[in-house]
Amino acid sequence: MKSYLASKHRVARYGEVLTPKHIVDAMLDLVKQETERIDSRFFEPACGTGNFLLEIMERKLRAVESRYGKSQLEYERYAILAVSSIYGIEILEENAEECRKRLFDVFDSAYTRLFNSKAKEQCQEAVRYILKRNIVHGDALTLKTVGENPQPIVFSEWSLVNGSMIKRRDFAFHGLVSHGSRRELPLFSDLGEEAFVPEPIKDYPPVHFLEVAHAYHE
Repeated sequence: MKSYLASKHRVARYGEVLTPKHIVDAMLDLVKQETERIDSRFFEPACGTGNFLLEIMERKLRAVESRYGKSQLEYERYAILAVSSIYGIEILEENAEECRKRLFDVFDSAYTRLFNSKAKEQCQEAVRYILKRNIVHGDALTLKTVGENPQPIVFSEWSLVNGSMIKRRDFAFHGLVSHGSRRELPLFSDLGEEAFVPEPIKDYPPVHFLEVAHAYHE
């Protein structure tokens, strides 16, 4: 893990602050039940190298292991669901890349510890693909990606359907945050209250959860 002391230049230019673990733990303990719910979605608009998302991933995977650790297929299915519930935006490309890598390493460490040589490359590739889509190199203020040709940020929603199938729906980020009466991002609200329901910009047919990395041509 990086030191939580960012350089003066990065603090001044990007407002970068790397939160130490004891503060991360204290804040997440305020919503402890949600961090341990496998399908509860979390979004961080300035995720840095992923200190908050990393701890959320670890808590979710511990819940997956305690419930499904005796069955490899069940563990794979729900571990992928846990990974797919974590979202972030980061303005610095190197931070976004490191965040994806750290999240993958947390998954892979738990997965290979449980199943050793039986770990499937297909499952690892599916996790890498989902993290590539869910952790975006972008600017949460402009609602666009960062680079030579900025594009509107698009997030994918992943849902398990019909056992081992997973369904993807894509949503434009600006559509999620532009609703005037919102109190929080509606896509990530699980409170059951009356809320704005966004329309996807693209809807994909379900595929087997292990085929995610190869099912889409992008």
